[in-house]
Amino acid sequence: MEQAVAECVGLLGAVTERDWEGVRAGRLEWDCRQTAVHIAEDLIAYAGQLAGREQDGYSPFELSLEEGTDNAGAVRVIGAMGALLAAAVRTTPRDVRAFHPYPFRSANREGFAAMGVAEVLLHTHDISEGLGLSYEPAPELCDFVLTRIFPYVQPGPTPWPTLLWATGRGELAGRAPVTQWRWNNNLVIGTERLTLQGVTPAAATDLSTVGDGGFEWIEDGPIEGTRVGAGLVYKQYEDGVHRPEWGMYVLVRREDERAIGAMGFHSVPDEAGRVEVGYDLVEGARGHGYATEALRALSVWALGRPEVRTVVANVERDNLASQNVLARAGFSQVAEDPEHLTYELREPGEG
Repeated sequence: MEQAVAECVGLLGAVTERDWEGVRAGRLEWDCRQTAVHIAEDLIAYAGQLAGREQDGYSPFELSLEEGTDNAGAVRVIGAMGALLAAAVRTTPRDVRAFHPYPFRSANREGFAAMGVAEVLLHTHDISEGLGLSYEPAPELCDFVLTRIFPYVQPGPTPWPTLLWATGRGELAGRAPVTQWRWNNNLVIGTERLTLQGVTPAAATDLSTVGDGGFEWIEDGPIEGTRVGAGLVYKQYEDGVHRPEWGMYVLVRREDERAIGAMGFHSVPDEAGRVEVGYDLVEGARGHGYATEALRALSVWALGRPEVRTVVANVERDNLASQNVLARAGFSQVAEDPEHLTYELREPGEG
């Protein structure tokens, strides 16, 4: 956040004597001055959402510059509002989520940071295009945005042209132009004792190696099954077929905000409306009903989607604990082979 704002302020601060009000900002309908004010507005709005722990809508305030504020003053305000958002991100606990409409009506501190960075990068680009300036942000900033709030966008050769293409601001070889877009904060599904927190491509990359994915795990976590699943999520992202709500969720206990395992779907639902689920728990969390509780919640969510009619799980024949989880969650055994048993849970009314 701080790096993105510093790059923006450094670039725009060098051209404050130019006419910003008479120049359109790139492809936007706004002029460069309006776009600069909009950057500041977004930064303080996101800070307000986090600081106020807003849950049902935007905090009811707006930013206005004092009459007579020149371009240099507008740049100062961008810097100040960026500092406020950075402070809000830094001091907000990881588990806090605040209202943002796209697409699941909430975002955590990482999501707000990514949205703030995106606003700065993209609108600095718009202003630069209008004023004829050369601007290319640091690649790691673009990657930070793409791997957190553009999980459905297949990575391109380099992150900045990919981000411009994904937001309708540029072309990318072999891809059709983008005319409509929204970023995508991760989905969180709550239960009585848990939150199932959608894993972003950034978290999946970290989890697939030796990292914690940004979660605080109980002892001995995450386990190998979680790391393998995270690797599959990132591979889907690289291939451009990742759909985040049909990916992986980390199971986090409400009582201490510690991660205890993972659960998720192998892929998007097929044409018959079937979607396969898998899960694992760190050994220290087993035997408390967490897997059953999470599986019930995730299955209810999936069967509430119009494209799903059946949730499927395949389990090893000797894994009695997992078979018991499926039975307690309402699944029925429907098939078997020498190695696996297949269980299904159908939407109400399905035979």
